[in-house]
Amino acid sequence: MSETPDIKEQFTRMIIASFFTALMIAGAYIRIPLGPVPIVLTNLFVLLAGLVLGPKWGAASAGVYLLIGALGLPVFSAGGGIALFAGPTGGYLISFPVSAFVCGLIAQKGRRPGMSAIFALIAGTLIIYLIGVPWLAWSISISLKKALAIGLAPFLPGDAVKGAAAFTVFSYLKKAKPELVFTLN
Repeated sequence: MSETPDIKEQFTRMIIASFFTALMIAGAYIRIPLGPVPIVLTNLFVLLAGLVLGPKWGAASAGVYLLIGALGLPVFSAGGGIALFAGPTGGYLISFPVSAFVCGLIAQKGRRPGMSAIFALIAGTLIIYLIGVPWLAWSISISLKKALAIGLAPFLPGDAVKGAAAFTVFSYLKKAKPELVFTLN
């Protein structure tokens, strides 16, 4: 592929980015209430968007998700509206475009797609925690230690499963539909 994607490739990326935005919305509705921060599947689709679409389009997909929610549409686990960004899940939400960007960048720049994907998933997940946990502590006025106990520890097993699922889907797409995995181009 050329350095500048052609119009067909750009259109394909836009369609796939929209699909990932829709998956992020659906992922917010698949939730398990767990204190101030529920378990959701949104982060699975954020990470997968970065792996598949690359840094810019993955981040754009997550950014559109946030924009739709900020405008008031009930796409977040707690509904919609800009006020939710100040709440306990706000840090996790604002981390999504950054996470997708870094995940896509690592996947795109790596020399070995499989290993790069694993490192990308770990880095993307860490970014979500690095932004989300301190925000949680601030938003509900608790110590960072307490925020780690309620905003990180209970999520680690599930996020490991989500990472494995994202890696599996990425690996499948890489083999079966490589034209849809833009980090390989």
